[in-house]
Amino acid sequence: MISLTFPDESVRQFDDGVTGADVAASISKSLSKKAVAVALDGELRDLADPITVDAKIEIVTRDDDRMLELIRHDCAHVLAEAVQELFPGTQVTIGPVIENGFYYDFARNEPFHLDDLEKIEARMHEIIKRDKPFTKEVWDREKAKDVFAELGEQYKVELIDAIPEGEDVKIYRQGEWFDLCRGPHMTSTGKIGTGFKLTKLAGSYWRGDANNAQLQRIYGTAWPSDKELKAYLTMLEEAEKRDHRRLGREMNLFHFQEEAPGSVFWHPKGWAVFQSLVGYMRRRQDAAGYQEVNSPDMMDQSLWVRSGHLEKFGENMYSVEMPDERTYCCKPMNCPGHVEIFKNGLKSYRDLPMMVSEFGKVHRYEPSGALHGLMRVRHFTQDDAHIFVTPEQITEECVKVNDLILSIYRDFGFEDVLIKFSDRPEKRVGSDEVWDRSEEALKVAVEAAGQSYAFNPGEGAFYGPKLEYVLRDAIGRDWQCGTLQVDFNLPERLGAFYIGADGEKHVPVMLHRALFGSLERFTGILIENFAGHLPLWLAPVQVMVATITSDADGYAQKVHARLKAAGLRAECDLRNEKINYKVREHSVTKVPVLFVCGNREAEEGTVSIRKLGSRDQSSMTLDEAVNWLKGESVPPDLREPLRQAAE
Repeated sequence: MISLTFPDESVRQFDDGVTGADVAASISKSLSKKAVAVALDGELRDLADPITVDAKIEIVTRDDDRMLELIRHDCAHVLAEAVQELFPGTQVTIGPVIENGFYYDFARNEPFHLDDLEKIEARMHEIIKRDKPFTKEVWDREKAKDVFAELGEQYKVELIDAIPEGEDVKIYRQGEWFDLCRGPHMTSTGKIGTGFKLTKLAGSYWRGDANNAQLQRIYGTAWPSDKELKAYLTMLEEAEKRDHRRLGREMNLFHFQEEAPGSVFWHPKGWAVFQSLVGYMRRRQDAAGYQEVNSPDMMDQSLWVRSGHLEKFGENMYSVEMPDERTYCCKPMNCPGHVEIFKNGLKSYRDLPMMVSEFGKVHRYEPSGALHGLMRVRHFTQDDAHIFVTPEQITEECVKVNDLILSIYRDFGFEDVLIKFSDRPEKRVGSDEVWDRSEEALKVAVEAAGQSYAFNPGEGAFYGPKLEYVLRDAIGRDWQCGTLQVDFNLPERLGAFYIGADGEKHVPVMLHRALFGSLERFTGILIENFAGHLPLWLAPVQVMVATITSDADGYAQKVHARLKAAGLRAECDLRNEKINYKVREHSVTKVPVLFVCGNREAEEGTVSIRKLGSRDQSSMTLDEAVNWLKGESVPPDLREPLRQAAE
């Protein structure tokens, strides 16, 4: 007999080998009908799996949040079956669940076309209507290889060879069709429902290696209901409209080109936005007591050996051997340089905390397929800072960083922020004892800040655990931006110390901290969050002075000069075009305010004001308009000091 503990803490005895389906049936007929999987000690399993040990058990129904992954997993299997029914001879390779959906890679001589997606999707609906059960079989390894080889499925043979000795070779059937799979699955194809759609085609390589055979990838999305599918597809449509790459072209902010993959060519208007962000962050950091520094972009490889970067992060680093036979590395992170700055000159415990910040350009190799506009680049600027503290100062300084990060995000309208706690990764430096101390210190700090957090196992930096600050944008997408890390390792590896109150040398603890994270990425997030309608203080051109008639050119130039003298980013459009044409054109480039000047405005010393996205038009005297715009364009961090000064 085995003992199974239910969610209400009740315990019942069952025969050894009882299945989740049996347990569900013993509880109620209705639960038996709704059950699609079982969770044993928190791990999802097939409902038909025999249970042979004592465990905590949950009978899982389709409306459980955990079923979303299985819905997508099952949908990938149905996609593969549909493709092989419609296109005999196609080999199936792998089909994992991914964020918001799934994909399957296929080996086929003929290319798929977009029209094929409709046919495949229709066949998937047919397969789901058949409602065939998912059944698991465990095959002998050699038998499995022989069966797949006979079917011409050479990729499956290779996958079987990669399964470790002693591990079961699992085959899942859905009717007559079968596939190699670890599982688990729901009980039948009918449980998938109709809330799915195939979304796009793409090329891929076997095992992600460009040296291997090229495959064809079909992406799809799947949701528990048609309503949720529709909401997701609507979000995708909105995301396409907000795509920062398209808006970047329309607004003339930046571009990319093949000669410098993953690197941004900033245009004057884009650089104005970038520098406005730098200015804002510099003011916030100055007010918080940070000292800005700058460290070299390229340093001798020996530093990166001592820090551990070359061993743990080397595949992402750029290096070059020079004629003097020394090898230099472009910095992928700013932290070693900041440790070297800390080490320059004797430090006392009275000097701590010591806070140094840098808008440092870092260089990290990303595969070509991973590059995505400003969101994923190879060279980017971090608003990086490192705080050198005593162990006793960790909690207080972490709380200050947390409060600063959340305050900054509020300034940009981000109120919905999720914090993730990421603990030790597999590739790391330092002993388990040191990691225990650093993880405990970070947990104490985030709890002292009054913040709840989600657990993100194994995703810490190689030198210390971290908090990740995840923003939710205007259309519900999540973006990981700021980070806070507690590091007991790098200062010791690089020989940093301070003189304590006892007159002895002590190794400082190093807090790594980024607020925006990557300025390039944060710029892209802002463009998409605001759909290009950047806040007035951040807009690259805050006001466009546009003439109705050439007779008003002289007055328009006077208005433009007044605006520039007031410190506003203004341009003047004197072209011989109709005003409606000018309004439309500047609306496309997302200029937030237009000052329209004609003969009447010139005679009265006024301007007509049009705001982006509004049909309304108002009139002010030139003095009133300039003062109004100056007030509206004050950055958020300066508004309160100005209000207090006015009072």
